Amino acid sequence: MRGNDVTLASQLADDLTRRIQDEGLRPGSRLPSIRAMAQQAGVSRFTVVEAYDRLAASGLVQSRRGAGFFVAARDTARAAAAVPAPEATLDAPTRIDISWLLRSMFREAATPGMPGGAGLLPADWLDADMIAGAVRAVGRTVRGNFLSYGQPQGFPALRQQIAALLQGNGVPAHPEHNLLTTNGVTHGLDLIARLLVGPGDTVLVEDPAWFVIFGRLAAVGARVIGVPRTPAGPDVEVLEKLAAQHRPKLFIVNSVVHNPTGHTLSAGAAYDILRIAERHDFTVVEDDTYAELHPGNAMRLSVLDRLDRVILVGGFSKMLAPSLRVGYVAAAPAVLQKLADLKMLAGLTSPELGERVVHRILADGLFRRHVERVRARVDDARERCARRLLELGMRIADMPHAGMFIWADCGRDAESLARAAAARNMLLAPGSLFSPSQAPSTYLRFSASMVDNAPAWQLLRQLMREAP
Repeated sequence: MRGNDVTLASQLADDLTRRIQDEGLRPGSRLPSIRAMAQQAGVSRFTVVEAYDRLAASGLVQSRRGAGFFVAARDTARAAAAVPAPEATLDAPTRIDISWLLRSMFREAATPGMPGGAGLLPADWLDADMIAGAVRAVGRTVRGNFLSYGQPQGFPALRQQIAALLQGNGVPAHPEHNLLTTNGVTHGLDLIARLLVGPGDTVLVEDPAWFVIFGRLAAVGARVIGVPRTPAGPDVEVLEKLAAQHRPKLFIVNSVVHNPTGHTLSAGAAYDILRIAERHDFTVVEDDTYAELHPGNAMRLSVLDRLDRVILVGGFSKMLAPSLRVGYVAAAPAVLQKLADLKMLAGLTSPELGERVVHRILADGLFRRHVERVRARVDDARERCARRLLELGMRIADMPHAGMFIWADCGRDAESLARAAAARNMLLAPGSLFSPSQAPSTYLRFSASMVDNAPAWQLLRQLMREAP
């Protein structure tokens, strides 16, 4: 059917697929030659080649050099044709732990009833057209540039754009001497941990904090100790005592829009952290994942320290698209070179396609306006979500200043509540998972993206009534 939205090659491949599944074409039978099929179907030989290649890629047919294409054995064809339905329910948690939460977060995308526990912005809050436009623009210009590895330190033009962004915020990052691209923030933190931390070393983290880093540090044999987080930043008196007692290698901190509380570092706390780090000789890793959600310039340790003792990690996945895994590390030249060497040993280079897409968005001036739109929507949703949580009887000790998270006290064991919610296909993130000690907690992390999910609020209200 010419003039159809579906290409001729797709139509031909679909027709042959149905005939194979209905056993009109039996296993082991030979498909017509490319020339014969082109004449029979009234299409070009190029169309037939494309259709046959699609069938071969799906496992429905097999190509035999010099002999042609043959229908695959029945079991092989049946397995290729079977598309598993996405799991739409949560695992029944025998144990509420970080692995369970991660598995549930990735399943959440296929389960509309869950209220944003993954910590991602909803797709309709982002700008798919902007991403698609950047992809098309890159596709028109790259030509043969993807036929090589690219640069281990990252796409040079993107590093220049990142340097301009950071310099605009007061971070003295040079694109060649201070910047390395990564496959997202998690990859950057992983490189830093593997470079600077060994078995038995102590690493200080905030408590509460982003739970994934606990598992990554445990994998390198580190001893992870929490520093209580206050609205102004980490408790600097506790930080001083722990640093003197344990001689840590690293302290990992969210300066801007802390996950999960949404608070931002005060100037006084920032200066104290740097003084303590210098006195006890440890490196500070500044996680900047959600910084774009903060209005205006916020207090950053990397600005005060000028990338001497501070390593800055940031990325674009949260604001652009979760699957666009593009991040960066900004560090002193000597440290950056070691991180680049480690990146090469782990995977040579980071994929340049995604880096070129992000570069296009930054270079065209689209990112700033996009961030402003998203931030306004997140701010509105967070405020409305907080009001609804208070109406359910939860307590928010200190309202978040910015960002998409709300750290709320439900007044009962949060793990029990999360277990009951999971039994009804609703994902809740209990506070115990955000502490390196994994101690019982009455806190839950909520995402502002749940604000207009009426079934989620109805279920949450019911769970709060039922819980002891």
